[in-house]
Amino acid sequence: MTAGSPSSSASTRPLTTSHIVFLIVAAAAPLSAMVGTVPLAFAIGTAEGVPAAFLFAGVTLVCFSVGYTLSARRTGGSGGFYASIADGLGRPAAVGSGWTAVVSYNCATIGLVGALGYFTSLVLSDHGVHLAWEWCCAIGLALVAVLGYRDIAISARVLAVLMISEIGILAALDVAVLARHGVHALPGSSFSWHAATGPGLGVSLMFAFVSFIGFESAALYGKEARNPRRSVPRATCVAAVLISGFYTLTSWAAVGAIGPGQVRETAGKQLGDLFFNLGDDYLGAAGSTVLQIMLCSSLFAATLALHSAANRYAQVMADDGLLPAFLGRLHPRFGSPHLAGVAQVAMCAVAAVAFAAGGLDPYANMTTSMLGLGTVGIVALQALSALSAVALRRKGTRLGWWRGTVVPLLGLAGLTATLWLVVGNFDVLTGATGGVVTRLPWVIVLVAVLGVLWALRLRAVAPERYRALATAHVAPDADRTDIAAPAHPPATVSEPI
Repeated sequence: MTAGSPSSSASTRPLTTSHIVFLIVAAAAPLSAMVGTVPLAFAIGTAEGVPAAFLFAGVTLVCFSVGYTLSARRTGGSGGFYASIADGLGRPAAVGSGWTAVVSYNCATIGLVGALGYFTSLVLSDHGVHLAWEWCCAIGLALVAVLGYRDIAISARVLAVLMISEIGILAALDVAVLARHGVHALPGSSFSWHAATGPGLGVSLMFAFVSFIGFESAALYGKEARNPRRSVPRATCVAAVLISGFYTLTSWAAVGAIGPGQVRETAGKQLGDLFFNLGDDYLGAAGSTVLQIMLCSSLFAATLALHSAANRYAQVMADDGLLPAFLGRLHPRFGSPHLAGVAQVAMCAVAAVAFAAGGLDPYANMTTSMLGLGTVGIVALQALSALSAVALRRKGTRLGWWRGTVVPLLGLAGLTATLWLVVGNFDVLTGATGGVVTRLPWVIVLVAVLGVLWALRLRAVAPERYRALATAHVAPDADRTDIAAPAHPPATVSEPI
C-alpha cells in the first residue's frame, strides 16, 4: 500500500452505493441543467424534439457505462479515466488521459464557481439582498473547502439532502403540469422523426450530453467505497439511467406546459427565466422562489462534487509521481486528499480574482469558457474510455460480443459524434464569436500529447517507474480477473502496456 492510500479495511471506508449515486448525480446538477441548457436547446436546437435528444444521450451513456464498469471491476473501481484507459490502451494513453482529466475537472469546477457566484447574487438581489458575485463565490468556496477537507461521507450526506430537494421541486413541477394537462402534458410529437431530427439537432445533442458531465466520476471513489467492485459499477449505471430518465421527462413536461408549437419562440424570449416562469405558473410564487433557491443549491452541490472528483484525480496522479507528491497525501483522520483540496480551492479563488480584476462577466466569460473547456476534455475521455473497453478483448479477457464489443462501440460512436459536435459548436457553447476562447479546445490536445510524451520518456529513462504507473491507485481488494477468466496467464492480462 502506498503512503497515500487509505486503509484496505472495508469498515473504514465510508461510502455506500447510495452515497456514490448522490455524489455523481450532484456533479451532473439536474436543476442547473434544466434551467441553464434546456431553454437554449429549445430556442436554437430542435425545440419540441429536445426530449428525444436527452433520451439518445442517455442511451449512449448507458452503453458507455457498460464498458466503463467492466474496467471499474477489473481495477477495483478507483482511478477514474486514468485507470480505465490504462487497463485497455496502456500507460502512455493513460498518462495523457490522467493529465487531461486533472485539467478538465479543475476547469469545470472553476466554471461552476463562476455560475454559483453569478446566480446566487442575482437571486439574492431579487429578494432585496445585494451582494456582489465575488463575495458569493468566496462564501461558496469557503463551504466547499470545509466539506472537501473532511470525510467524503459528510459531503455525500450534504449532497443527498440537496439532491433530494432539487429533484423534488422539479418532480413537483412535472406532476403539476401532468395534473393540469393530463396526457397532453407529454406530447408524442416530441419523439416524432421530424421533431427529433429537425433543424438544430447538433446543438440539441451537444447540450444534452453537456448536461451529463460528471456522471462518470463514480470510478474515483473505489478506495473509499465499502464494496468498490459492486458499488462503483452499480452507482454508475443507476446514475446514468436516473439522470437520463429525469432529464427526458422534465424537458418533455416543459414542452407540454408551453405547447409544442410555441416552444422555440417562448424559450427564445424567456431563456434563463423559462423554468422560473413555469414554476410561478404551475407552483405559485412560492414554488418559483423555491426553484431559485434550489438553483443556487444545485450549483453549490455540483461545485462540491466536481471539487471532490478533481481532488481525487490529483491524488491518483500524485501517487504515480505524475504530479507533486504532496497532492497525494491523505488526512490522517478524515482520509481525504486534503492538500489537493486546498490547492484546488486556491486555484478557483485565483481564477475568480483574475476574472473579476479583468472586469469580465462571471457567467458570460468565466463559466462558459471554463466549463466549455472542461466539457471538451471530459467527453474526449469518455470516448477514449469506451475505446479502451473494446480493447480489453485483445488482452485475453473472454467477454461476450454484446457486452464486450457491440455495446461499447455504440457508446464510442455516440461519444465521438458528440465530441465533434461540442468542438464544432464551441462558439455556441461558450457564447464566444472568436479570439482566444474559440481556440481553447487545443489546450486539451496539448495536455494529452504532453502526457503521452512524458510517459514515453519515462519508459526510456526510468523503466521501473514506468512499469509502476497505473498500479498505485488500484483498490486493495481489486481482482482484475473477476469479470471474465483470462485466456492467458493473469500476469499478461492485468498488466497494462
